[in-house]
Amino acid sequence: MKFRSTRGNGTEVTFLEAVLQGLAPDGGLFHPSSEVDLSSGLAKAGELAKVGDGEPFSWRAARWLAPVLRHDYTTDQVKGLCERAFPFEPRLRTLDEGLHLLELFHGPSCAFKDFGAGFLSAVMEEYLERVARRALVLTATSGDTGSAVAQAFAGRRRADVVVLYPKGRVSRLQEQQLTTVGGNVTAVEVEGSFDDCQRLVKESFAHREAGNLPLTSANSINLGRLIPQVLYYMEAVTTLRVTAGQECAPVFSVPSGNFGNLTAGVLAWRWGMPAQRFLAATNRNDVVPKYLETGRFNPRPSVQTLSNAMDVGNPSNFERLATLFGHDVEAMRKAITGIPVSEEQTSAQIRSAWHRWGTVVCPHTAVGLCAAQRWREEQRQRRGSSADGETVVLATAHPGKFPEIIRETLELKVEIPERLARLLDLPNEAVLMEPDVDRFVAWLKERYGA
Repeated sequence: MKFRSTRGNGTEVTFLEAVLQGLAPDGGLFHPSSEVDLSSGLAKAGELAKVGDGEPFSWRAARWLAPVLRHDYTTDQVKGLCERAFPFEPRLRTLDEGLHLLELFHGPSCAFKDFGAGFLSAVMEEYLERVARRALVLTATSGDTGSAVAQAFAGRRRADVVVLYPKGRVSRLQEQQLTTVGGNVTAVEVEGSFDDCQRLVKESFAHREAGNLPLTSANSINLGRLIPQVLYYMEAVTTLRVTAGQECAPVFSVPSGNFGNLTAGVLAWRWGMPAQRFLAATNRNDVVPKYLETGRFNPRPSVQTLSNAMDVGNPSNFERLATLFGHDVEAMRKAITGIPVSEEQTSAQIRSAWHRWGTVVCPHTAVGLCAAQRWREEQRQRRGSSADGETVVLATAHPGKFPEIIRETLELKVEIPERLARLLDLPNEAVLMEPDVDRFVAWLKERYGA
C-alpha cells in the first residue's frame, strides 16, 4: 500500500517514508492512496480463535498489518515489529447483553495511545539503527498521547522526544507521566490550550529555521501512530465472532478528541472489517457532531472538560475523515453519528457504571458509554423492542489516571496501577513555553541543533 497527502499533492510514498516525514510537504496528512482487503486475515483469526489455538495478539496484528506494509517489510519483519510493540493486548469485557467495553489501557501508560506509540517506536528504532541516523520527535498532548510516546521512546539511543502539553489542563498523574521520564524525553509546558500545542508542532515542520532539524511527529498526524490503531478494532470483531456469531457487525462508540481513533476504525471498516456504524462520542468540544448536523466544519477554541484528553477544538484527523468520505457530509452521515455528551452526563455515567455493573470508568470512557446507551435507547424506541446487535465502547484509559475525578464523583478511592503510582513521588521537570512558534523553533535549534 502507498500513501499520499490528503490535499492531493505530491507523489505517493511508502509507509516508512510517511512515518519519517510525519507531515506531508504540502501541510496535509499522509493517507492511503488505495484500498486493501483484510477480510481474509480477519476470517483466519476468527477460525483460529474458535478452536482456541492460543495465538497471541501480536501474531494476529502481524497478519493484518502485513498487506498494508508490504512495500517496506516482509511478513516476518512485520511479525518482529508487532512482537516488540505489543507485549500487551486489548480485552473485550461484556457489561450487559449486547454491550461491551473494549479495554485498551493494559499497556505501559494505561491508555489506548500505547498501541500506536509502541508500534511507531519499534518502526523508528529499527530504521534509525539501520541507517545510523537520529530523529527529533515532536508530540502535542492533551493528556494521554504524550505519556504513551514518552514511555515508548524512553531510552532509545537515536531518538530525542519533545512532548508539549497545555499548562493546567492535564491531571496531576498525567503530568507526572510526562515530566518524570527525563533522559531523551523533554516535557514542554505550553501557556495555552492543546490546540496551541498542536499548532506549534505542525508549524515547526514548515518553519524556515527548522530545515536542519531531523523532525518527525508522534501525534496521530503521523501515519505510524494511526495505522496500528486499526488492530484493536479487528481484535474486537475477532472476539465477537467467537461469542456472538460469524456475521457480527457491531456499532463502535468511540470517545473522540483529535479523531485519530475514529479514523482508524473507519479505515478498518473500509478494509473489510464488518461494522454497522460508528458513534463519534465527544464532550463539549463537538465540532464534528456539529459538522454532521449542519454540514459546516467550524473549528473553535477548545474548552476544558472532565475528559481532558478529548479537549480539541480543531481535530487534525478530520482532514483524513473528510478525505475518506470524499468531502461528502451525506456519505459520512451514513457511517457516523455524532453524539456530544455534557459534563453532567459524563459524571452521571461514571456513577451509573459503578452502581449498575460495579465498573469504574474514566471520564473519556464514560463519554463513549453514555453515547452508546443513548444510541441503543433510541433504537429501542424506534423499533419498540430491544436494540439488535452488538455495541462496543472503546475504554480508552484506566480510571486510575483520574483519581481526583473518581473520588469526587463516586466518593471512592480508585486503585492506581503500580506502574503509575510510583510516579507520584518522583521529581518532575518541564520547560515553560509561550505558544510562539518562532521562540519554540529557536529553542529546538539551541537544544538539538547540530
